[in-house]
Amino acid sequence: MTRFRQGYSCSQVVFSVLAERHGVETDLALRIAAGLGGGIARSGQTCGCVTGAILALGLEQQSVCVERNKSEKEKTYDVCRMFMRGFAERHGSTRCRELLGCDIGTEEGMAEARRLNLFQLKCAEFIRYAVESATSLSA
Repeated sequence: MTRFRQGYSCSQVVFSVLAERHGVETDLALRIAAGLGGGIARSGQTCGCVTGAILALGLEQQSVCVERNKSEKEKTYDVCRMFMRGFAERHGSTRCRELLGCDIGTEEGMAEARRLNLFQLKCAEFIRYAVESATSLSA
């Protein structure tokens, strides 16, 4: 949670923490996931915790060679769908706007999220769950 408190987005935190197991350097991981926070570029779509975890779960794919990519990709899709189902069951949605109850892509929505302390109250829990769940699925 240190990275989140330092100002990194949910997607950056989740992906960078999970990517470390694969030897991805932290600064590279933070750059890769930079555009995904706030539901993809603060658009309120898929939560950055979800997209960050999906990026990391892709690192678990055993092979991308032409002969095996299709079957390996299907396994990756299965694991990602399991993660998304679990996240939605636990939190009610995978969409940032629905999870927070406001649209942080607008000035009013961002002000509301800050006023209600949603980033600390809700996003911190989403981050914890995403890291723990993705770790258990990839173990």
